[in-house]
Amino acid sequence: MDKDHITRRSLLLSCLAMMATSCSTSNSSVRNPYASRTSPIQRREVAYSGGEAPGSIVVNTYERYLYYVEDEGRATRYGVAVGEEGLTLKGNAVVGRKAEWPSWTPTASMIERKPRLAEYAGGVPGGENNPLGAAALYLYRGGQDTYFRIHGTNEPWLIGQAVSNGCIRMTNEDILHLYGRAPVGTHVLVI
Repeated sequence: MDKDHITRRSLLLSCLAMMATSCSTSNSSVRNPYASRTSPIQRREVAYSGGEAPGSIVVNTYERYLYYVEDEGRATRYGVAVGEEGLTLKGNAVVGRKAEWPSWTPTASMIERKPRLAEYAGGVPGGENNPLGAAALYLYRGGQDTYFRIHGTNEPWLIGQAVSNGCIRMTNEDILHLYGRAPVGTHVLVI
């Protein structure tokens, strides 16, 4: 056979080799959008010019970002999912309680809005199938639980959307990062 002649077998083998190489290259470049450095919801340090004291949490529901205010005009910014229209807490609160792998029970008003949640009226124990994810910061006003939380999620693909019953959702990785930094008593502003 002449070396300039392409056989069907060599063409097929070449195509298979290119596809295999392309697939392995493609797979290594396909990343979890919640871990990608180029993702807009990726946790990152950013400039911050708000008036809140370092150690405060600011949730911008319109932008769908949570800012943990740092010193010297900086903040750690996290992508979040927020409450559906009309279901978001606004204003000031404090972290009144914290829990890792918290249990969850839908409130009566949640069940009224979404009757399918009635099957969870007895509560869901903490764990990977729990909608509050790996940790929760419980928001209080005047010493009373608001029933709004900043928490992890078992649905990370919803980060960046307005989908919850009012709580602020973060990836489990991000809520654990914030949980370690925000003690009980942390000031929270939701705008």
